[in-house]
Amino acid sequence: MKQSKLLLQTLRETPKDADVISQQLMMRSGMIQKQAAGIYSYFPLALRSIRKFENIVREELEKDGCQEILMPNVQPAELWEESGRWTFYGKELLRFKDRKDTWFCLGPTHEEVVTDMVRRTVRSYKQLPMNVFQIQTKFRDEIRPRFGLMRGREFIMKDGYSFHVSDADADREYWVMFNAYKRIFARLGVKFRPVEADSGAIGGSFTHEFHVLAGSGEDGILSCDTCDYTSNIEKTEAPKLATQDHGVAFDLKRDHFCTPGILSQELQAAGMIDTEHPKGMPIAQTSKFFLYKVMFADQSTKLVGAVLRGDHEVNPVKVKNIAGATDIELFPIEEAEAFTAAKSGFMGPVGLKDVQIIVDLSLQGAVNLTCGANKTDYHHFGLSPERDLPGAAFADIRFAAEWDVCTRCAKGHYQAFRGIEVGQVFKLGTKYSKSMNCTFLDEQGKEQPMVMGCYGIGVTRTVAAAIEQNYDADGIIWPWPIAPFQIHLLSLDPANEEVSAVAHQVEKELEAAGFEVLHDEREGLSPGAKFKDADLLGFPLRIMVGAKGLKDGMIELRDRRTKAVDKVPPGQILELVQNAKNRMMKELESAGGR
Repeated sequence: MKQSKLLLQTLRETPKDADVISQQLMMRSGMIQKQAAGIYSYFPLALRSIRKFENIVREELEKDGCQEILMPNVQPAELWEESGRWTFYGKELLRFKDRKDTWFCLGPTHEEVVTDMVRRTVRSYKQLPMNVFQIQTKFRDEIRPRFGLMRGREFIMKDGYSFHVSDADADREYWVMFNAYKRIFARLGVKFRPVEADSGAIGGSFTHEFHVLAGSGEDGILSCDTCDYTSNIEKTEAPKLATQDHGVAFDLKRDHFCTPGILSQELQAAGMIDTEHPKGMPIAQTSKFFLYKVMFADQSTKLVGAVLRGDHEVNPVKVKNIAGATDIELFPIEEAEAFTAAKSGFMGPVGLKDVQIIVDLSLQGAVNLTCGANKTDYHHFGLSPERDLPGAAFADIRFAAEWDVCTRCAKGHYQAFRGIEVGQVFKLGTKYSKSMNCTFLDEQGKEQPMVMGCYGIGVTRTVAAAIEQNYDADGIIWPWPIAPFQIHLLSLDPANEEVSAVAHQVEKELEAAGFEVLHDEREGLSPGAKFKDADLLGFPLRIMVGAKGLKDGMIELRDRRTKAVDKVPPGQILELVQNAKNRMMKELESAGGR
């Protein structure tokens, strides 16, 4: 491919509205162009990478018998009303009416449509299991689209769905897809982790996310340094800690203290001075209290109070799941102060009515804790949750932390990473099949709901995530499998007949051998300008043909990642390129995953 004919314009300056590295480099390298907030046009280089990744996805899924389909992006509201998600999904669902005044939406996902397809097609257990997928444009009307392709409103996604006669068969397919995803991301050539995760609004009984590791990732990940346990920080199990001995239990009713201005746990610990604690008490002897309003699927609500050690952080996702709620939010401060009759900083869990109290496991058996007294400017000293909070449940409601002991192997410790979520596998169960009457006839002729699985990959997001993990100060460093072109051939003196002839011969030989070559034969540019563009575009290998080198009978091959340069006669370049490719693929294979 001649670069002079390519639809491409590189930029020297970073666009002002580009937030993250992938967005900056994709815009500067002429790969994408912003059309509206969270909506982009893909230029040839971007589309080549996207299509390459799509092909990796297709190849690996087809190995496991998945069938590709294509569903409409415009979906009728009646299907979403059947599943119960028309109002539940929220404002991210872009709704509109057609000329007949009928409601539709732009598909953010396709559980409803695929369930309708299958229920109208499959009748017998003999037709199951079934696993179908599509690669298609989605639209989610994000409140704050940002980070380029990382969190856009319009994006390309692979979504797959499986249908089964039993939970056991759905579980089997779940792990088949889990392993297929591991193969897909390993072939991509990025460092990634499959992590246990919360199933969120999509529903389902259990799920794993796949994260590309990158410092810019929005998601926190904790991974054991000894076993395979890896989890999104919202899901990571926190170890139960040994109960700390804080001395003889005080009578909570008597032992409360006037503490004006003492709001934080740090101030409580420093301010609680007595003969046993002349310099204050450990922060672990203080407690935190959070009051939440939780919402349920039937639109009902209730108050939930979370109690944990002063040196721990509450995990709202765990609180929501333990309460069995669909959503959670902090009780508005004005309402909380009115409810507890105390200003913020002096609210506590003791004596509250109509509140479900959940205490973190680390406080089971604890005594002599501080807590707000539900009286402005007062704290209790002597809280014993098991004695003073009758009916409270004890559960893991805190964020696990780096270096906590792993709960799975009890030997290793958690290490912290940042990750970009690029894929997820769900076991949906019968959430959609029951609500939409997607059934089959079993061997006895009895109607049964199909058990479903759901499997997604953000295609455009994955391409962007690969850049977030692979770049330097000069530009992108593409992994070989999804590089738009594998080789950037630079004619440094294109007006020189010998340079032009050798460059075109090299291009012809490489393409005949199956390599993808972008030939920069543009005239009027200095070698330095071509080097700048080549570094920015970041193809794995660069070949330089110039008059100076040809005087010595040599051309140069440069590795984009290592910057290593080899000089060889033109006739040996094909062998050198093949060796470089083989080396890169082995390096990618060893670098993928853990």
